[in-house]
Amino acid sequence: MSARAVGAAMVAAGAARLSYSLLRARPPGGAAQWTRTNHRGDEVTLLEGPSLAIGGVAGALAAAAMTSGTRTSERRRHLAMAMAGAGAAAFGGYDDLAGNASSRGFHGHVGALRQGEVTTGVVKLAGIGATGLAAALLAGSDDRRGPGRASSAAAVADIVINAGLVAGGANLVNLFDLRPGRAIKFALVAGGLLAPSGPARAASAAPLAAAVALLPEDLGERAMLGDAGANALGAMLGVAATALPRRSRIAALAVIVGLTAASEVVSFSRVIERTGPLRWADMLGRRPVPAQSSAAGSSAAGSSAAQSAAAGSAAAGSSAAQSAAAQSAAVASAAEALAGRSAAPATQASATPSAGTGNPAAADPPAAADGGTAAPAGAGHPAEVR
Repeated sequence: MSARAVGAAMVAAGAARLSYSLLRARPPGGAAQWTRTNHRGDEVTLLEGPSLAIGGVAGALAAAAMTSGTRTSERRRHLAMAMAGAGAAAFGGYDDLAGNASSRGFHGHVGALRQGEVTTGVVKLAGIGATGLAAALLAGSDDRRGPGRASSAAAVADIVINAGLVAGGANLVNLFDLRPGRAIKFALVAGGLLAPSGPARAASAAPLAAAVALLPEDLGERAMLGDAGANALGAMLGVAATALPRRSRIAALAVIVGLTAASEVVSFSRVIERTGPLRWADMLGRRPVPAQSSAAGSSAAGSSAAQSAAAGSAAAGSSAAQSAAAQSAAVASAAEALAGRSAAPATQASATPSAGTGNPAAADPPAAADGGTAAPAGAGHPAEVR
């Protein structure tokens, strides 16, 4: 990497960190306006996005200032990057602050437009599209310069391709801004794909340096890019891709269009979660996901088991107490019955002529109420009483 690219990267990283510190100290409109809730339910700030855009734009302007006058194409590319970054951040920031979640995705915004509703997402798409076209016109293409200048049709095709790279890149990076650090990691992978081309590698140094400078805030879940940061980062990388040969640019645009179309029917988060290497890369550097749900489930299960056991024990104790009370009542009833029966033989014995002739024990036992024979005293067991 050239000294000019290194210098631009240092300017971008320093400007991004300085901007973030100043914006956090004095948030425009108050901190509440920039506070959002992330996937974990924690509050984070959106000020990372404007800070990244400021850093990337500063680095691009520094690179343009350090480019010699003989390298007009490179200077124009750096200026186009500054324009794309600033425009995408402005329209993305508008959607961040004024938008709502009533319509999502390209189809959602187009569907709302068909019903006569102009959402903030539609305004952002139109604005970033216009920004991409302006940046493409300013950046141009190396394939149509020099002695072998291409035809006007090829020049128009280059402008369309480059505009698609800028606007499509802005949208694609934003699609990955769903988990801490994911969008920046995706941008770093895209930057690695641009590395084989010297001009593209040098052009991407500034936005990537600004993103890396703010990556700890993103991974630590203290801040997030939002639309302002993700759109700006993707747009600036799209401008860097305009330095590629035409065939490579067409291939890159096809990948962008394919991934954007796939996002309408496939959840990137689910694909990443189900793919081991992607899940590992996605979690790299992030805070571990707490096992709150499993702990809560175990606690609830334990509490339910304890309550069930307590209820069972209480029911068993109550049943045993009722049984014991019933047995006690039965014993008392049997005792009263036996006492009454013992008094009857004694009266019968006293009515005989002589105390010595008639043994009460030998006398016939009294008849039972059911016509049978009453059981003698002691013959019945309390447990048999029903």
